[in-house]
Amino acid sequence: MTAIAAAAAHGPVASTSASGTSGGTSDGGTVEQQGYFESPGDPEWVAPSWEEVVTNHSAKVFRLAYRLTGNRYDAEDLTQEVFVRVFRSLANFKPGTLDGWLHRITTNLFLDQARRKSRIRFDALGEDAETRLPGREPGPERLFEYNNLDIDVQAALEALPPDFRAAVVLCDLEGLSYDEVAAALGIKLGTVRSRIHRGRTMLRESLAHRAPAGASGAQMDSARKAAKPRLKLPRIAGIH
Repeated sequence: MTAIAAAAAHGPVASTSASGTSGGTSDGGTVEQQGYFESPGDPEWVAPSWEEVVTNHSAKVFRLAYRLTGNRYDAEDLTQEVFVRVFRSLANFKPGTLDGWLHRITTNLFLDQARRKSRIRFDALGEDAETRLPGREPGPERLFEYNNLDIDVQAALEALPPDFRAAVVLCDLEGLSYDEVAAALGIKLGTVRSRIHRGRTMLRESLAHRAPAGASGAQMDSARKAAKPRLKLPRIAGIH
């Protein structure tokens, strides 16, 4: 049974933090601070069911997860985790904030995972580490990417620091405004501008070999935005 199926089997629970402490959320801050979970004021308003949220938003969440993680397997895991968090808090959902809430959960879960991975000490691996580390030959996962993504663009995105990648993906690929990116990431507007500027500069440098002679930075940005992946969506547990 997947994490989502397991959550569904136990029914809605109170919103929890990443550590499981009641009263917070997985993406930082308390319920009251974020304002996503205030009870609806309209007594006739009916919150969407969890199945409706998954059906209507799983494609967008998976697309964002794929662009952030750079591979299908991690994107599927991230998507599953996002909808587990949605299930836990949906009973208190405030109307009109679902897209922003999903962006925030997805990007912050990604950043949490990226920070954990960065702390892994490879010198602590055993003598058989070489047999457990990925080789240079492309496996099924990479072959999928080669057939569905612009390889250079995805490689350039993966080379960005996670904080920069999240800001650039939300703004340039998901189409969020700077204010919306700031809200999704829980950071100041000036920090958003800085991360996007530096991220775009790094992307431009990584993709310089693809620019026609004399191409401007704006032309390169347009070409980068036009290179969008074609993704095969995963099946979310509990939705048939």
